[in-house]
Amino acid sequence: MSEGSTVLPTGIPGPVPSPDGLDAPYWEATRRHELVAQRCRACGGWQWYAEWICHRCHSFDLGFEPVPGPAILFSWERAHHPVHPALRDAGPYVVVLVEFPEADGIRMLGNLAGDPMQAVEIGARVEPVFEDHDEGAIPFTLVQWRRG
Repeated sequence: MSEGSTVLPTGIPGPVPSPDGLDAPYWEATRRHELVAQRCRACGGWQWYAEWICHRCHSFDLGFEPVPGPAILFSWERAHHPVHPALRDAGPYVVVLVEFPEADGIRMLGNLAGDPMQAVEIGARVEPVFEDHDEGAIPFTLVQWRRG
């Protein structure tokens, strides 16, 4: 996103990486403005969210790779009620579920950047937008989406 521009306001709590560190490569990649997901090195299958075992072949040999596009808008909802006090004045906003057909159809959540009252069409192409939140003690980057 452009400097100082965010989908969500400052003051939202940062994501809490899993205690076992399994998703650390994902959060590290977002800080570099890269979108990655877990991929099995044995069978090549993609999966999201990070797990210790491949859903297809049950291999433990998993890594993180850049997710191949395009990303397609699979579902959406226009949220009018804040789910956190920091979002009290941020609504409405559009929550989207995005699918990656070239990565075994894995799906990721995020918010749609732009006018919260924009027309939203299932099947539309979207692209990731990396939203840096550097204001807290531990900086983090969220992946949001915009129409591509």
